[in-house]
This record gives sequence, structure tokens and C-alpha cells, in this order.
Amino acid sequence: MRRSDSTASDNDAFVGDTVDVAGRFAPSPTGDLHLGNLRTAAIAWLSARSRGDGFIVRMEDLDRHQSSVDIEASQLRDLAALGIDWDGPVVRQSERFDRYEAAIAELAARRLVYECFCSRREIRNEIESAAHAPHGPPGSYPGLCRELTDRDRAERRRAGRRPALRLRADGQEVDFDDAVHGAVTGVVDDVVLRRNDGVPAYNLAVVVDDALQGVTEVVRGDDLLASTARQIHLQELLGHPRPTYVHVPLVVDEHGERLAKRHGVPVTIGELAAVGVTLADITAWLAASIGLDTPVASTLGVLVDRFDLGSIPREPCSLAPLTTRS
Repeated sequence: MRRSDSTASDNDAFVGDTVDVAGRFAPSPTGDLHLGNLRTAAIAWLSARSRGDGFIVRMEDLDRHQSSVDIEASQLRDLAALGIDWDGPVVRQSERFDRYEAAIAELAARRLVYECFCSRREIRNEIESAAHAPHGPPGSYPGLCRELTDRDRAERRRAGRRPALRLRADGQEVDFDDAVHGAVTGVVDDVVLRRNDGVPAYNLAVVVDDALQGVTEVVRGDDLLASTARQIHLQELLGHPRPTYVHVPLVVDEHGERLAKRHGVPVTIGELAAVGVTLADITAWLAASIGLDTPVASTLGVLVDRFDLGSIPREPCSLAPLTTRS
């Protein structure tokens, strides 16, 4: 497959689904990519290319109020600057709502969907006041609307409350193997499928897209490890294959803080360039962060033949070698 730098609508030939692809990077175009994002993208790309597999980029722009086409273009430029290429056009989730609605309809036909009228505050208060935390990841839904009657739902509608749609999961446990974390067991809560503003939820959209786009390996930060059981459960319900999961430890600054919580530390390509850090410096740091050495003046392409998923460190990666020298 050949790379295309252009974006495309959902009707273009390449994205007719079941494309021969293996790896992907799927950012949200809401801000410039920091080096944690770029490191994850590099690992995903190197893993796919080292096997001779395809690689795609997908924009997870479900929320059009927060997403920006200018930021999308900036993210793609940063990927290309590091030597990360992709096959075919970039697909946007905002153009694939029909696929997500079809999946929700399938689950609803099996009576696995229910309306939830809870606000975030109500959910938080219920969790904080409960004697026992609900089953599932931190912040899991405690089931307040799970057994509402028709009358209950009608009363809430009359009060002007719009419902989200949730999956009736029954607290099932899911076992899976992660390439970094090994054997993992997760409990599935009643995850949101569609928000109360009509926008499909991330956990559903990512499952549908990975299956339809032929993604067989998912590389992402280990802050998303807790969501994986939910997604595997949805895959099983919808009859989709389970990809291989690789949850890599996050990148932290010299204070041990996640880059998303940085305090004046340069973490994007543009910010680092402003203090004298070059693309070659960044590439060398990326290579060292995954257990490889590389000449300073190079792109990620020189690492493809030497990439080994098993060499990736199992602890958080520090940005300090770059930021302290800047």
C-alpha cells in the first residue's frame, strides 16, 4: 500500500473497511502531540513496519467542538517529520457515525442497551457515598439507571433530561494478555455507548473502527489499560476479532509528572525547537527510550530492522535527557 498525506471521506475506496492493515495511531486532534504521544506513535509504527505490515492514522475527532482541522494538520506534520508514514488516507471518526449507530442498534436489539439520565455529579456522589466501590475500573458507573421503569424514564424526560445510552454488562470479567503488562484481568462496567448529546462514545467507536479497518495490534499508553476489558467485551458481543494489545508506560517530565500535566516544560516538537532541540535529537531520544541506539542525524526508518517489542522498558520513560539539555 502507498502512503497518502491527504484526508478522505468515509466513502473513499481505501476506507471501504477490511483493509489489509495491522497497526495504527489514533490521536484526538485537540492539541499538539507531545513526546509521549509521539513515542507511542513511533512504537506502533516500528512494530508494524518491522513485520512488513500496514499502518494507518485515524483521527478520533468525535467531539467536533474540541477538535480542530488545523491541529489535525499539525499532528500529521509532526508524524511525518519523524519519518512516520501511513497507508492510505487519514480517516476521521466524525465521518463514521453510521457505523457506530449500527453497532448500537445491534446491541439494543439484544436488549443490552439502556437509557441513563445521570449527571457526572450524581455518579460521583453515588460512588463516594457507597459502602463498596462499583465493580470495574476507577469511576465505574454504579448502576443508578439500570433498572428504571417506563414511568421513571418518562418523568426524567418531562424534566428535560436527555439520556445517554449504556451497555448492560453485568460486571463480567475479561482476561487478556498484554505485551508489556502480561496477564491482566478486568471487570466490565456499564460503559457509555452514546453520550446524551448524541455523540457516540470512545469505547464503542474505537472497537468498531479497529475491526472494520483491519487493525490487529493496538499500541497505546498504559493509562488506557483499564479500558481494555470494556473494549474486548464489546468486541465479543459484536463478533469482532481481538487485536494484540501493547500498553506502553507513559513519558514523564524531570519531576515525574505526566506530560499532560506539565508546568512550563517544553514537550512538543515546536516547543523543543524553540529551545534548540532538533528533530535529530528527538529521534535519538526516541530510539534510546525503546532500548535502541541510533546515529544523531537519522529518522525512525533506520530503526525498523532492529526494533524489538521486548526491549521496551517496563517503567515510565523520562523526558529529562531532552529537557535538561535544552
